[in-house]
Amino acid sequence: MKNLTLFDLDGTLLPIDSDHAFGQFLVQQGWVDGATWGARNDQFYADYCAGQLDQDAYVEFATSGWRHRGREAAEAMRERFMAECLRPSIQPQALELVRRHQAAGDWVALVTATNEFVTAPIAEAFGIEHLIAVRLALGADGWFSGGIEGVPSFREGKITRVEQWLADQGALRSDFGRVICYSDSHNDLPLLQWADEAVATNPNQALALEAAARGWPVLRLFE
Repeated sequence: MKNLTLFDLDGTLLPIDSDHAFGQFLVQQGWVDGATWGARNDQFYADYCAGQLDQDAYVEFATSGWRHRGREAAEAMRERFMAECLRPSIQPQALELVRRHQAAGDWVALVTATNEFVTAPIAEAFGIEHLIAVRLALGADGWFSGGIEGVPSFREGKITRVEQWLADQGALRSDFGRVICYSDSHNDLPLLQWADEAVATNPNQALALEAAARGWPVLRLFE
């Protein structure tokens, strides 16, 4: 039976947080004010690290830095971010880990609490076909409104979204020999516990302690 391998993104396959980094990039490009908007971006990131993120408030805020510019300008800025910041941060050992599971015939998916606008080109850069990210609601004009559509892929919501994705693929969890999950964050404890094999990858302190208590292996990609 094939295995199902689920990768978190930020801090796991990337040594940066892509959503926070995109916000920093917008500050550098003068799209938002560093003193106020940038400081609030930092605070939301601290809330995430502390396990206290208000996902709805964060998505409304984070997308406010680019969605009002319109599709063409926002997509051009995203491509600049990919070229100047994101692609240079992708390290060969992370790519090799993904390729190893793909070569073994695993179903591989990227499961992230970062929104789909930021992460779609990142999944493509990693060569990962299946992306489970926070879906952004659309307004009447067909462009992003600042809200979230459906269940956000955050904490317990990652399990819900993975199960929905499997159902959309005509598959069940029981179709796989093993479910393997890689993550750096204690925010992903629900998904790590749902998996058959949890790998604490570049774990933060809280997850490192949990991994030690549970006997989970620890993988450090970026040392």
